[in-house]
Amino acid sequence: MPTLPPTGPLVTRDTVAAHLLSLGIHPGETLLVHSSLSSLGWVNGGPVAVVQGLLDALGPEGTLVVPTQSGDLSDPALWSNPPVPEEWWSTIRVTMPAYDPRVTPSRGVGVIPETVRNWPGALRSAHPETSFAALGPRAAAITEGHAPDCRLGERSPLARLEADGARVLLLGAGYDTCTSFHLAEYRIPSPVVEVGRPSPRGWEVVREVSITSEMFEELGSDFERDRPVVRGTVGAADARLFPVADAVAYAERWLALHRPRDLYVDAGPGAPDPRQRP
Repeated sequence: MPTLPPTGPLVTRDTVAAHLLSLGIHPGETLLVHSSLSSLGWVNGGPVAVVQGLLDALGPEGTLVVPTQSGDLSDPALWSNPPVPEEWWSTIRVTMPAYDPRVTPSRGVGVIPETVRNWPGALRSAHPETSFAALGPRAAAITEGHAPDCRLGERSPLARLEADGARVLLLGAGYDTCTSFHLAEYRIPSPVVEVGRPSPRGWEVVREVSITSEMFEELGSDFERDRPVVRGTVGAADARLFPVADAVAYAERWLALHRPRDLYVDAGPGAPDPRQRP
């Protein structure tokens, strides 16, 4: 069977940079990017070209931030896709490698964040499940001090991004990936859960605010209707651009009204349930 030709459009580093600038990216700003490489079209150079294009658009004074979550560093009792036998759980807990920001791969966030994580000069925050990586002059200020018992709250990079006036770019990604909405969960009454994970001292359990992306697509649809969200395309990808602070403030009000507390079955941040395994 002959190999089918790739589907377009043909996208290059220059394409990415030009389309981002046309969308309204400002050189020198701080940008939190949630992304899908496959949505862009046929990218010459793959994720490396996309990261280069993002850095070109932001310029030397800009800072690029991406989620580099590693939610598989979690309790095997909660894994569901597929589950593992219960008789394995204790061994998995004892032998699971602890988080190391230098080597632990990201999971469930796509190949573009993993490329940023490995980029020369990238810094990564310390939370073992919900880290962020950053490149640029503001990278250290954003990633430092990510508290081990604060996945996406006031002592996480999200709060610093909000304070810095950063914007969110959804690059072929949906609102279900919008981590900024999770910061709102820390500012409204929310259940607290126990989260198990490996640590350098062995298996540990910490108490955390329960987070879930349940209903984030509905939240995003209303947010886009009511607030100024810049829309456009980068390559073939739908792109949305908006301030972190706007997203957090809107989500605080929306979640309190539309999502009852009984929907909080802690599923971790982002699109895929980080407890699920391929």
